[in-house]
Amino acid sequence: MRAFIFDMDGTLADTMPFHEMAWQTLLSDLNLAVNPDEFFTWSAGLTNREIFPRLLGREVPVTELVTLSETKESRYRELYRPHMRTLPGVMPFLQRSIEAGYGRAIGSAAPPDNLDLVLDGLNLRPNFQAVVGGSDVPRGKPDPAIFLKAAANLNAAPGKCVVFEDAPAGIEAARRAGMACVVVTTTLNRAQIEAMGSDAAHVIHVIDDFNDPALHSLFS
Repeated sequence: MRAFIFDMDGTLADTMPFHEMAWQTLLSDLNLAVNPDEFFTWSAGLTNREIFPRLLGREVPVTELVTLSETKESRYRELYRPHMRTLPGVMPFLQRSIEAGYGRAIGSAAPPDNLDLVLDGLNLRPNFQAVVGGSDVPRGKPDPAIFLKAAANLNAAPGKCVVFEDAPAGIEAARRAGMACVVVTTTLNRAQIEAMGSDAAHVIHVIDDFNDPALHSLFS
């Protein structure tokens, strides 16, 4: 079976600016000075249980981790909820994928409440046969576990899968999974993707949104 595996944040919906605002508020509360670009580069695609120990430079007890995660994610959901919408072309592209008989899965490091907000709030969930989130795997991206589990849930071989991503860690996770990748330029521009060199050799298209005619080739 040919299959498409979609990251969610920054790929199906432009949620990343709202994640960034939530992080900035929390970092300020914690009196942490962090370079925003560097933070995005290493944190996007990781789970909160991976981010906070690295961010704080120490082990984080479970109770503290839960509190910090809930604080950040609830702020994000509050910020994003009034602005919810899919990227242009998402719904027609998903419908075409269904009609073509391709497998469709979500492969996101997002926690369950965030997945619910976007997938149910935007009525996306019915379009997918499998949803793999950060709580379903031991490690987030760039580890390929999320994408490999999504492919397994679709009974699709990795070489038959195309991943849709927006972040460096997700692009790398697709490479490690042995999957082709389409990059959506919500958080990376074309020059940054080109600068990845051989690490982006598996990237077959770079698109601004799902109305890009280059995507027609995926159905040939």
